[in-house]
Amino acid sequence: MPLKRILVTGGAGFLGSHLCERLIEQQHDVICLDNFFTSQKSNVVHLLDHANFELVRHDVTHPIWLEVDEVFNLACPAAPGHYQFNPIKTMKTSVMGAINVLGMAKRCHAKVLQASTSEVYGDPEIHPQPESYRGSVNPIGPRACYDEGKRAAETLFMDYHRSNRVNVRIVRIFNTYGPRMHPFDGRVVSNFIRQALHGEDITIFGDGSQTRSFCYRDDLVEGMIRMMNGPDDFIGPVNIGNPGEFTILELAKQVIEMTGSKSKLVHRPLPADDPTQRQPDITLAREKLGWEPKIKLRDGLEKTIAWFKTVKLEDFRAPTPNY
Repeated sequence: MPLKRILVTGGAGFLGSHLCERLIEQQHDVICLDNFFTSQKSNVVHLLDHANFELVRHDVTHPIWLEVDEVFNLACPAAPGHYQFNPIKTMKTSVMGAINVLGMAKRCHAKVLQASTSEVYGDPEIHPQPESYRGSVNPIGPRACYDEGKRAAETLFMDYHRSNRVNVRIVRIFNTYGPRMHPFDGRVVSNFIRQALHGEDITIFGDGSQTRSFCYRDDLVEGMIRMMNGPDDFIGPVNIGNPGEFTILELAKQVIEMTGSKSKLVHRPLPADDPTQRQPDITLAREKLGWEPKIKLRDGLEKTIAWFKTVKLEDFRAPTPNY
């Protein structure tokens, strides 16, 4: 594989930092760009001694002039607790960020991958969700800043591809978990593990019958890299996620059992527009990329719980208010 100069926007985030690690291991020159709105510098501080790693503090909503071969566009708050903190900022990051990386890719003749999301399917009426499904999203609801922002980014990627022949890729990421998740990001895995380890009540929104499919971070990063390195005639979108489906109640009970916690389950009202089902159809990923997840939920949770036991919660800050 030829060595490349690769930009990872949002590279100090949960997934971005692991992606940077993988690309550094492959000897590529990696530029990590992040504004630290929700991410932690501690996620990438161990990479600073690598000669082929560079950290740039920059907001992707503003243009930046770099010469690169590839761009992984991961910049955007991805958890409800973060993207709803500043919904206008979230929408701007998705839309203006896409415009800026696409403009760079057009100028440099670079290949660019958009990290989209299963949230483009909204509260789906088709189950499991194939890429052909156009979704059921409330455009004026509290989740719309993220859902519609990512849908708009996909539109921009396709228009730049059709109008300017930019070499694009689109992946739709389903629920992902693993070490370096922000403990207060509002996702069920991080919430449940944090609450269980500290003996707090585990909060379940609704009756817990809603389902999610949980993909371990290593499997997800492998899927993104395969998509970027795949044939130019397959640009996506493609679902990257684990088709194993679990109810939220099943996840909570498994976390309690694995942590040995005495936490009790408490129920709260279901948030507005929260999807009742979420499961990827990964037929396309299997056929085009030879990809499917390898790590089972229990094994991934074991690694994630072990990491949560090592961190100090006071080291994790909330999203930066002034952005």
